[in-house]
Amino acid sequence: MPFQKTIKKEIFISGIGIHTGKKINLRLIPAQRDTGIVFYRKDLKLPIKAKLPFVVDTSFATTIGIDGIKVRTVEHLLATIYVFGITNLVIEIDGSEVPVLDGSALEFVNAIFKAGIAKQSKTIPVFKITKPLVYEESHVRIIAKPHRGFKVSYKIFYEHPLIREQFLSCDINEQTFTKEIAPARTFGFLKDIQYLLKNGFARGGSLENAVVLDENGTVGSSLRFKDEFVRHKILDAIGDLSLLGYPLQGHFIFEKGGHTSHINFIKTMIESGYFELQEEPYFNFQLNPQTA
Repeated sequence: MPFQKTIKKEIFISGIGIHTGKKINLRLIPAQRDTGIVFYRKDLKLPIKAKLPFVVDTSFATTIGIDGIKVRTVEHLLATIYVFGITNLVIEIDGSEVPVLDGSALEFVNAIFKAGIAKQSKTIPVFKITKPLVYEESHVRIIAKPHRGFKVSYKIFYEHPLIREQFLSCDINEQTFTKEIAPARTFGFLKDIQYLLKNGFARGGSLENAVVLDENGTVGSSLRFKDEFVRHKILDAIGDLSLLGYPLQGHFIFEKGGHTSHINFIKTMIESGYFELQEEPYFNFQLNPQTA
């Protein structure tokens, strides 16, 4: 079993929320063993565990919350934390959404590299896929298969000349994530912008933090990868899978998924008897703990 980990020193990040359009300040704070990943709404003095039972919305992003208090768009940050094996962290935030930054996870990666990672003197169980599991809904199909490491495969299809069908399969570790997945930015379509704005989404979206597509290609920016779109879907999937709360061992294959199907798939894994999800009581939460 791997050892629990936290970061060696605090990280400060500031930016705009892609959906709220508001400036948000974020502090990543080292945490003691068995804390887990906890968002702390500084403005409301409320902790929210980054775990499946606290997922309250999956519309255009993954949102966690409790008692009507939410933190939106957690997936890029959680994916980075997960891949680096960080299991204990307090994420202090003064608003309702994680900053989108440039639409990718690259700034989170660089910040964690700079802060360093501290191994703690206690292990954490690994959630292993021991037999194939298939989840299907509408046009979505997700499969979990036994695999020695952590591997994600993703296939997408969009009726757009720049996308069409894209497929990528990647064994995920710190190196592959940093080079192949973290730089991939969120994307959206110009034709959908009015709908999104009308319904309270994408108020902070811009050409600086998303790949925007018109009918023929990208608007005002070039792609970082020819298949940047499917790479970003893998980034989102890792962030959503991290909400199980434990390291994963297996091969996860997604066909035309999204945040809602990702979360429903995790629920299916649990309901199928793979794993019993247990929640730690909130009174164990400490804002400024020792990190040994």
